[in-house]
Amino acid sequence: LAIVLVIIGIIIGMVLKGQDLIQNARIKSFVNKTRHWETYMWIYYDRKGKFPGDDDRNGLIADEGQNSTSTVCQDIVNANFSNPPYEGIYNTDFNCSTNNPGGNTITQGSNTFHVFFGSEGGNDKNIMVICVAADCNTTFSQEQVAFAEALDASLDGVADGTTGNVICTNTAPNSVSNASWEATYTNAPSADGCTTSARAIVYYFDAKR
Repeated sequence: LAIVLVIIGIIIGMVLKGQDLIQNARIKSFVNKTRHWETYMWIYYDRKGKFPGDDDRNGLIADEGQNSTSTVCQDIVNANFSNPPYEGIYNTDFNCSTNNPGGNTITQGSNTFHVFFGSEGGNDKNIMVICVAADCNTTFSQEQVAFAEALDASLDGVADGTTGNVICTNTAPNSVSNASWEATYTNAPSADGCTTSARAIVYYFDAKR
């Protein structure tokens, strides 16, 4: 009986360790894919002289409102100069439509994160907004908080979600579109920390917050 219990304990320990390794790999992949999106934005800027979604070329993404004739999604798909950073979708078979969303997602296990770009009106700065729902109005689970903390630690060196260029906020963007891949804040979102009350990760990718 003692031998059986020891064997069962070893098996349980191996299973738990394996689950930890899988989750850590997913978190690392999430961070890397987020950085791929950032890299793609800078490649686009380098080749086009503007960020995708900056229709009036004033340096701010998605601040033109209803008068905009282009979006982040349209500009990235139409550029056609590099493989997009999103998974399993190519320029030839993706269109920016509410009937065909999903190119702006990062999926890790059972978790799907939606990636948006826009600007923060309070300080006129461009941002990447990452949410767990297409409307950015769903709070994070405890497992999803771990992804947010890992991104914060990777980019800011500390996982608190209140300081640096990566914050977690309980406030949903003032406007968000899963078809255009755009989300904007009229005023600076509050830095509430990465908890299960958070609705979005906001990354000031091109300037200090």
